[in-house]
Amino acid sequence: MPGEYLTINENGQGEYVEKKSRFIAQAVHVETEEEAIAFLEKVRKKYYDARHNCYAWVIGEQKEKTRSSDDGEPSGTAGLPILKVIDGSGCTNVLIVVTRYFGGTLLGTGGLVRAYSKSAKDALDDAAKVRMCLCARLRVTIQYGALDRILYYLRQEGIEPADQIYTDTVTLVLVIEETRAGQVMDRITALTNGTARIEQEPSGFYPLPAG
Repeated sequence: MPGEYLTINENGQGEYVEKKSRFIAQAVHVETEEEAIAFLEKVRKKYYDARHNCYAWVIGEQKEKTRSSDDGEPSGTAGLPILKVIDGSGCTNVLIVVTRYFGGTLLGTGGLVRAYSKSAKDALDDAAKVRMCLCARLRVTIQYGALDRILYYLRQEGIEPADQIYTDTVTLVLVIEETRAGQVMDRITALTNGTARIEQEPSGFYPLPAG
């Protein structure tokens, strides 16, 4: 949907062994190509004795930046299968690196595609996914007498306050899909008979549950 995208917010790992060749996969969240390249350099230093460090990334809210590399494997047997795993997941802002330690036996084209795809998918499945949504951030200040009914309304709407500040009044910090913000503000205004003070901060992308 416009205004939202799926990504990961916790890294994942996967490992696959085929005929003594070991494939170590890592799925990480990246915001820029520079971040992706920096992580690749760390992997290459860590696994300096590995035969291959193949990878793919998809970056951007509209998945506008993609790149893949076979890193010496036969063309199309590593980077592209990894990229297809990311594409198939629907995620963006993701880098997957698969490090291969050669086991002494050639796997053939089909074997390589299967190994790189399987290890990449395992790493991505292991990562925690999150829905990034274009949201409004609201600061709602109310009197204590209105708190219970406002919290009840928010629970009905599936909205969990990001913060609650208690002084002589109560301030609830709400992060809501931008498309719902107007409706929520109107309802809070009605429930408090117009006494609520609502401040809307600039919209931005915030994590919401992926499920």
